Amino acid sequence: MPASSLNLCFFWHMHQPDYRDDKGVMTMPWVFLHAIKDYYEMPWLLSRYPGLKATFNITSTLIEQINLYDEPLKNDYFLSLWECHPSDLKPQEKAWLIKTCRSTQYETMIRPMANFDRLYHKEEFSDDELIDFELLFMLAWCGNALRSENSLVKSLMKKEEGFSQNDKSKLLTILCDFIGAILPFYAQLHKEGVISLSTTPYSHPILPLLLDVENARHANIHTVLPDNPISLKEDAVLQVERAIALYEKTFSSRPSGFWPAEGAVDEQSVALYKDQGIRWIASDEAILFRSIEQTTRASLYNPYRYKGMTIGFRDHELSDLIGFTYRSKSAHEATEHFMHNLERISKTQKEPTLFVILDGENAWEFFENNAYDFFTSIYARLSKTPWCTTVSMDEVSAMKDQRELKTLAPGSWIYGDFSTWSGHPEKNRAWEFIYQTRRDVDNYSAEIPLEAAEKIRSHFLAAECSDWFWWYGDDHVTEFAFEFDALFREHLLCVYRLLEMQPPSDLFEPIISHKSSVSFLLKPYASISPHIDGKVSSFFKWLGSGCIDEEKLYSTMERERGPIKKIYYGHDDEKVYLAFEGEISSFEEEDLQLHITLEETGSQLNFSLEGPFVDKETQLAIGERVELALSRSHFKGHNTLHLRFEIVQGKRIIQMMPGYGSLFVDLDETYAKNWFV
Repeated sequence: MPASSLNLCFFWHMHQPDYRDDKGVMTMPWVFLHAIKDYYEMPWLLSRYPGLKATFNITSTLIEQINLYDEPLKNDYFLSLWECHPSDLKPQEKAWLIKTCRSTQYETMIRPMANFDRLYHKEEFSDDELIDFELLFMLAWCGNALRSENSLVKSLMKKEEGFSQNDKSKLLTILCDFIGAILPFYAQLHKEGVISLSTTPYSHPILPLLLDVENARHANIHTVLPDNPISLKEDAVLQVERAIALYEKTFSSRPSGFWPAEGAVDEQSVALYKDQGIRWIASDEAILFRSIEQTTRASLYNPYRYKGMTIGFRDHELSDLIGFTYRSKSAHEATEHFMHNLERISKTQKEPTLFVILDGENAWEFFENNAYDFFTSIYARLSKTPWCTTVSMDEVSAMKDQRELKTLAPGSWIYGDFSTWSGHPEKNRAWEFIYQTRRDVDNYSAEIPLEAAEKIRSHFLAAECSDWFWWYGDDHVTEFAFEFDALFREHLLCVYRLLEMQPPSDLFEPIISHKSSVSFLLKPYASISPHIDGKVSSFFKWLGSGCIDEEKLYSTMERERGPIKKIYYGHDDEKVYLAFEGEISSFEEEDLQLHITLEETGSQLNFSLEGPFVDKETQLAIGERVELALSRSHFKGHNTLHLRFEIVQGKRIIQMMPGYGSLFVDLDETYAKNWFV
């Protein structure tokens, strides 16, 4: 069957939280780092293929913070430390600087740079070594546009070591100049019709929860609501109005579309957008399926119109393939797999429109070469595919063939509900602090000066950002969780300071518990030799093993969670042992396989998950969990392993593990340091 014409809408969401403290100083460097790596590079990659189009969403907090790099040392705390000579730093400043530099993705950004890799593993640094470490960190974050087109970056990359303070100063100057060109570049491509541009409510809030927190229960009846909630509708309106005003100031026109923060929608928020002249929005397939009360895939491949508003609903699976799965595949393999999916859809649907929507910045550090090879491969292929046309959201909104949507279910792009931002005691506690602070302002009897009133409004808008709530609870982890917690509470504390009121004492205490920052990775501490029977028979069976908690690995952007929740691993002198725990009952589906890839060679072991398997080199058992014993002969000549796992059904990838890349196993490790008597 020949492929019918398929419209492919790539939609890249560019966002960072507001890292500014009460003095307006950014307390974390992620805007700067993604600016030199991703914000210019993503439209730059697209623009190299004439005829291709995409949509970019740029949030207000990102725009405002990008604009602060005309004075980087004044406005960015990290850069103010980075620019100093190490001898001028206080011990706590140096420790935080090193912690931040170490937070870089190891496999794809540190390991490819030999000297960066060497310094990464050092415990103590001389001043000269720390200068090298700092500069290599910055070079690791420089994207391909800088590496290929900037002479200073190219020369420093070639130099590799022996850097000076002057090298740092010169690099910082050219990087800030580069950042200054980012927003004008978007404006140019928008004017040329290469891209559509959109924005998000001002501080990236979950608008439906501001309008009515009952939406959390409407989306999921089991949600526990925060105590004593109040409507924050006035703030919701202000979030939209300020976003439009900043967009107009930046791009000299009003936005035609919005990406609701986290794809969060309800009927009231759509009405609010429409009142402001917005023509289109986008959200997730889960919202569509709940709205039409069916999950037929064919219903997904069309734009919809709800009360005059065009809505595109993202294909969750295909978006996640790019965001999470293709990082572990070659550019050619990923391109072939993606195009196979497009062709399948084009052959089974009549003139479909497909929405691939995902974060436009955080995924790429997990790809080799910052996903340059992937994008050049997929864009080159698309530019030569006659049955596939890339379209922008502005073009989609002008299409006549839009299906009518009678109702719009409330929810977000994560599970189709609001559980990432409400329901857990920590998340609810954050909302309760906002409500209490709002009540205290409303009950304030004295007159509030205009300047203070404006600052108070700004702090409330910032406190309503979705990002703070993301890190509360047990569903996501980050080593900077306590910094995010402090930023959230600081906005509310500032309100009380402006009113010269005593804040509630609880507001000085972290909301986040230590449980929320537990690592998703526990390394083995002893040799193990478990009996492979697929049973959870004894506490001691896997005692000493390492454990990867896949449920804690959704740290930057949510994805469809697969059946495996935890991976246990370890080894003895003869074998490597693995156990996969989760929804094993789902393995009853036909043609389900486990693929194990050794990254050192690219070789693959494939096992059917339809039943047990035993030979002299392998033992596999399926019961309460999947358990495997693999002879070391599978990994001949390799004493250190990087293993990757996939659950596959036909050509469909059900789950890729570990979520952070590959599992490292050191077969030479004896664990002697952990022995005790």
